[in-house]
Amino acid sequence: MKRIALVPGDGIGPEVISSAVRILNEAGFDGELVEFDIGYGRWRRDGKAITDEDIERMKDCDCILFGAITTPPDPGYSSVLIRIRKELDLYANIRPLRSTRIDAIIVRENTEGLYSGLEVIGDEEARTVRVITKRGSQRIAEVACRIASERSHLTIIHKANVLKSDVLFLRTCREVAERYGIRYDDMLVDAAAYSMVIRPDRFDVMVTTNLFGDILSDEGAGIVGSLGLCASANLGDRWALFEPIHGSAPDIAGKGIANPVGAIRSAAMMLEWFGDRERAQLINHAVDSTLSRGVTTPDLGGSCTTSEFTDAVIGEIRRA
Repeated sequence: MKRIALVPGDGIGPEVISSAVRILNEAGFDGELVEFDIGYGRWRRDGKAITDEDIERMKDCDCILFGAITTPPDPGYSSVLIRIRKELDLYANIRPLRSTRIDAIIVRENTEGLYSGLEVIGDEEARTVRVITKRGSQRIAEVACRIASERSHLTIIHKANVLKSDVLFLRTCREVAERYGIRYDDMLVDAAAYSMVIRPDRFDVMVTTNLFGDILSDEGAGIVGSLGLCASANLGDRWALFEPIHGSAPDIAGKGIANPVGAIRSAAMMLEWFGDRERAQLINHAVDSTLSRGVTTPDLGGSCTTSEFTDAVIGEIRRA
């Protein structure tokens, strides 16, 4: 039986993960859910947001379904999510963006760049080391090329004109694209950010470094209509983690109005990763049908609660 580490987390995380689990159950997914108490709430209780034991228990599972976590307000405390990504070597962050204006996939390197964790914090100066390696660039480019081989085009996004570490990233991505025979171009990240707003339909598959991918995918969520709509997969060679791209949103936590679509679509991406495309498509079609009927949460101008939206998606699954 498949074992899924379930991490509801903080803020709206438990609310949207509850919706995702309801949808998985309705779709007939048969797996063992192993719940983890990780995040800011736990840090407030015992001073640790995540432990070595938690990481080892996660490694005993096949993958992780993740809600959202608030990073403890401690300058010396690193992000829980970044730690999980590094410990499980989840180097490829896949973020689809789909609406009437855009149909693109951002493939973001997930373990290097400015999120390398190599930092020195002083009273008068703070430094962060941006790490770009040949190996890291090569393997993220290979993931992007495999995705692009089933689509049409790859855009390599960088800032090699200013950041000389990006020269290595750009050169490596070009080499991999040529080896795969992929049609590609490249674009400076500031130009890409502008083009995503002006002409988002020009993009298909986009490969980029850690921080750039983080920012561009949030911009893409604005083009799609809401952060609450967007899902993601964090993939490695052994494990995977699936999560909505939004944060813990403490301002709306507990109000029952969080948009669960990102979490539900993340669960569908998990099913695809398991090879269960039929159930994944069933869930995605049910979400699309629900949205097309104008059933939406407040972030999209609607009045549905999280639970009511989930009920509507379940209704679509039952009618399928």
